[in-house]
Amino acid sequence: MSGATSAPRPDTGGGSGGERSIGEIFSSITTELSTLVRQEIALAKTELRQDAKNAGRGAGFLAGAGVAGHLFLISLTALAILALGHLIGHAWAALIVTVVWGVVAAVLAKSGQKALKQVPPPLERTTTTLKEDVQWAKHPTT
Repeated sequence: MSGATSAPRPDTGGGSGGERSIGEIFSSITTELSTLVRQEIALAKTELRQDAKNAGRGAGFLAGAGVAGHLFLISLTALAILALGHLIGHAWAALIVTVVWGVVAAVLAKSGQKALKQVPPPLERTTTTLKEDVQWAKHPTT
């Protein structure tokens, strides 16, 4: 147990009928609150470490998948050039496949730009609420 629920303390002989003074109660509450906060912070640190470890592992796997996917596309490109090369010549096949990849890249770049323009600035809502809190603190009656 963490000590949050403890048995009643025995009478130390200083009070009337086993009652503790306000100072003792306040000291006890402060100590227990301090312990609770330390335990919560330790738990949060442990959870964050574990989450960061898992996120790092996942990012590594995604990076490996990206490399493998890139190599796949290179191989697929070479295959397309060789397959078309038998029909129209290898130089023309390479040009056609390169142009197709250029068009794909342009479409993806435009789509990415459009999506990024829709993203709000970081912490927009937090900044707004903090500004409101500051205004309220300056004028709490309004």
